[in-house]
Amino acid sequence: MANVISDETLEYVGILAKLELADDEKQRAKKDMEEMLDYIDKLNELDTSNVEPMSHVFPVNNVFREDEVVERDGHEETLANAPERNGNSFVVPKTIVGD
Repeated sequence: MANVISDETLEYVGILAKLELADDEKQRAKKDMEEMLDYIDKLNELDTSNVEPMSHVFPVNNVFREDEVVERDGHEETLANAPERNGNSFVVPKTIVGD
């Protein structure tokens, strides 16, 4: 079953996508969209009645580490990377010039 995309549908999709296509680009886009819809029709022919629904192809696990309470604030490790410091503070270039 061949899907046919009308010029009106292509124009509407172009408006939604905020695309301005030249005439030759419109014809190529129309052909590409029709091929995509044909492929989706082909996929719809597959029997998926015994396939369990899923939200991801791979198992999703929490990749975050557990919070760990420590008895230090880490300011020395943070300031160790500072190009320049003044006591417990970073020294940065002045960014606002006043009159």
